[in-house]
Amino acid sequence: MRRSNARGSELSLVSLLLIFVVTACTAPAPSLSNGGGMAATRGSEDQLARGRHLVVSTACGDCHGGGSNPAAFGWLDGIRTPEQEFKIGPFTTRARNITPDNATGIGRFSERQIFNSLRYGLRPGETPDVEITSTIPGQGNFPARPKYLAVPMPWPAWRHMPDQDLWAIAAYLKQGVKPSSHRVVDSEGPPDFWASEYTVEKIGPWPLPAYPTANETGR
Repeated sequence: MRRSNARGSELSLVSLLLIFVVTACTAPAPSLSNGGGMAATRGSEDQLARGRHLVVSTACGDCHGGGSNPAAFGWLDGIRTPEQEFKIGPFTTRARNITPDNATGIGRFSERQIFNSLRYGLRPGETPDVEITSTIPGQGNFPARPKYLAVPMPWPAWRHMPDQDLWAIAAYLKQGVKPSSHRVVDSEGPPDFWASEYTVEKIGPWPLPAYPTANETGR
């Protein structure tokens, strides 16, 4: 009787091990972190809807095309007339195609690169697909010689959005918009790629000082 019980225990143990192995092999692979706690996987409908809402409510289409109407011709595929250009001193800047077209839009950039452009103002074409943990050039994967987005892009305000909102925008631009093949002439810029315009003295710190500051009431 003891031998039978022992044999039964061994079989039960083997069965449990088999179940564990089969479950581990067939379970979905864990998502790769994109930084900020969001996953580099196909966005959910809720995430894409959130990204769409933010893109519309923050007036991306006013510069990049389509106004506040995602059904409009040229939705987010860049400027089409010289009247839409921005003149910053001697330089001309142009809102680019931000649909996921590989050749003329942002299709070749990762969602992390888009996130970094919204959080840190870094041009995605000149910034690697890496998680950035510092705002000091040369530290925490922040480029030693950063190349920033042109001044008309209001990223200094957007950088204070919660991580999930910035990831939602990135997911919508990559996954929720149809690619549009429309090439916009490259913008011009100073030799320092606008770095002198984005000092803490001019745009304030990130992250924000703890609440409340001396100018706030608190509770």
